[in-house]
Amino acid sequence: MISNKEDLSRVIAIDNGSSDNTCEYLKTINIGNFICNKKNYGFGVPLNQGIMSAQTEWTILMNNDIEVSKGWIDNLLSSALENDLKVISPALIEENLDYDLNKKAVELSKAMDGYLRFGDAHAVCIAIHESVWDIAGMFRAKPTLFGFEDQIFFNDLEKNDVKYAITSKSWVHHYGSITQKSMKAGLGIDSGSTLIKINKYDDLCQNILFRKLKKIKKNKARNKANKFEISKYGFSVMGRRQEGFFNWIY
Repeated sequence: MISNKEDLSRVIAIDNGSSDNTCEYLKTINIGNFICNKKNYGFGVPLNQGIMSAQTEWTILMNNDIEVSKGWIDNLLSSALENDLKVISPALIEENLDYDLNKKAVELSKAMDGYLRFGDAHAVCIAIHESVWDIAGMFRAKPTLFGFEDQIFFNDLEKNDVKYAITSKSWVHHYGSITQKSMKAGLGIDSGSTLIKINKYDDLCQNILFRKLKKIKKNKARNKANKFEISKYGFSVMGRRQEGFFNWIY
């Protein structure tokens, strides 16, 4: 639950067809706007609904299963402005929140001293400048993509030479794909399997070979960045909290 002591006047919540009392709850808190969809329209539609509702210079898209550290927005946007970036994500720790996030964020940010991992970002939390909508477009509004809209969006950014990065100045905690796990359970799909079927790869605007090669290239780049960060700082901008320890091999 959100504390009414917080300033939520610039928050836009999109309820994507929940069957509980989420919409009733949203009516009781003082937020900028909320939209209640009658059914689940997938990932892209509600993102675009929020973007269009806000129509601000910067839009921050956030999953519903994250916690943020103190000053994270100021740190996120200042890093983008300082480095002339139009798309930027905060550093990310996933899984168990059994540590002091605010204290850890200050410690890690100070140690990395403004470090950026260029060419990497995540849709768990991402800030996007309004100019990007004209250059690369918004998110694909097709429910059958089952959450792959972010991959298409990042591909569109690269096609249009829009630079993006993860900044060490801002940190968030992600509990770990709660929504996708719930979707898989509801569809009777094994938790380790992909949501999208092989015959749906056309929806990704990619053939299977291109997608596999793209994934290999991305994983190599991420592993290289991960090794560099660990060797230099002792940790990386993407990690996990497991059994009381931080695992920085992402």
